[in-house]
Amino acid sequence: MRNNLLFSLNAIAGAVAHPSFPIHKRQSDLNAFIETQTPIAKQGVLNNIGADGKLVEGAAAGIVVASPSKSNPDYFYTWTRDAGLTMEEVIEQFIGGDATLESTIQNYVDSQAKQQAVSNPSGGLSDGSGLAEPKFYVNISQFTDSWGRPQRDGPALRASALIAYGNSLISSDKQSVVKANIWPIVQNDLSYVGQYWNQTGFDLWEEVQGSSFFTVAVQHKALVEGDAFAKALGEECQACSVAPQILCHLQDFWNGSAVLSNLPTNGRSGLDTNSLLGSIHTFDPAAACDDTTFQPCSSRALSNHKLVVDSFRSVYGINNGRGAGKAAAVGRYAEDTYQGGNPWYLTTLVAAELLYDALYQWDKQGQVNVTETSLPFFKDLSSNVTTGSYAKSSSAYESLTSAVKTYADGFISVVQEYTPDGGALAEQYSRDQGTPVSASDLTWSYAAFLSAVGRRNGTVPASWGSSTANAVPSQCSGGTVSGSYTTPTVGSW
Repeated sequence: MRNNLLFSLNAIAGAVAHPSFPIHKRQSDLNAFIETQTPIAKQGVLNNIGADGKLVEGAAAGIVVASPSKSNPDYFYTWTRDAGLTMEEVIEQFIGGDATLESTIQNYVDSQAKQQAVSNPSGGLSDGSGLAEPKFYVNISQFTDSWGRPQRDGPALRASALIAYGNSLISSDKQSVVKANIWPIVQNDLSYVGQYWNQTGFDLWEEVQGSSFFTVAVQHKALVEGDAFAKALGEECQACSVAPQILCHLQDFWNGSAVLSNLPTNGRSGLDTNSLLGSIHTFDPAAACDDTTFQPCSSRALSNHKLVVDSFRSVYGINNGRGAGKAAAVGRYAEDTYQGGNPWYLTTLVAAELLYDALYQWDKQGQVNVTETSLPFFKDLSSNVTTGSYAKSSSAYESLTSAVKTYADGFISVVQEYTPDGGALAEQYSRDQGTPVSASDLTWSYAAFLSAVGRRNGTVPASWGSSTANAVPSQCSGGTVSGSYTTPTVGSW
């Protein structure tokens, strides 16, 4: 079953990535690679968004296509998850100053108003069940073949993306536009999360059914920021009241040293970049190094980062010589066999992004705390480090953060080494040769690159309020809120 994160594009010329293309040898200057690759990645994303995307002819306006690849594998669909994650990055670029992206964002909003109303094998809109349908044809019609459904992360991710854009409009006194065009879609998605959060579904890789760390983490975030978003519009979010119970359940994935990304573990170790994705997509720049929300600088996230990355060191031939403390090629999970079970560009980039997030948080807080839990992570980078608190003014702080920055940059360098001339990013690169494999021009790959280098440059999203929502209830409950759903309409901008 397909690995669901794609992004696609090629270089300026729009050629299709192919495993036979020459591979970069690592350049001495990582900054030069980033400078060259960034516009390629930006165009790569836009090439895969309808109706004007160069590689996705026939896609409806605002529809994010996972990849132009139509065979082996066929990713010429729109996934609610991939689209939400992609548009989150596009919206961040818009908020950062690229005003040319606003029409693309508005087309996405309009497309989701239509998509929410499409009845599908997961259900319809009257009870919200159809909102968890994973994917649709690029003309926004239902996909009826067998698939891993439902997938309960999509509504939360779409809500978070739309909230980010909505908040930017609210800051410009455009509340009425937000209430008319964005709130109805967001309200449906929040209602869905509140009603269905404690039911099992398929994970973000679309392979196993159960409870997924990534899904639970992004659901919690969506309800916390959704509550504030509703209040800013003079609305109510009854569904948001169950956020503490979702946070309570999130603690179940922690085993003392790592996140077990799926419950049940389905015969796997449980180590999976699902958990790293959960931390970066719930990163709050205003948060402390909070374990309960698995913030990137938290002891839990760092211990988990080490164990997840280490799990790939011996399974990929291209990781020979890349021992503990050195950046490596990273895949989804060590037992993966999809398309040969290879490292992915986006998962390697995620390993870098989590560390850039942590560096931002330490810098803001003015210290690094090394605990018994995070000590193994730090020891890989500085063998004589001990537990304790290291203030920003100390040489130890400088030494530790410098080592983490070098480590993070190393993952970008791994991507650089296996990026073909022209900069096209496929889904995967082969475990023994490093040549691009699986879907070409994966949209998610391009978005992941932009997100990672954005964090490296100090660009961060707005706070989602985690510091007001990190208290775990003394007793967990599975309570839900019955949702109310309305058919959104395509509004006027």
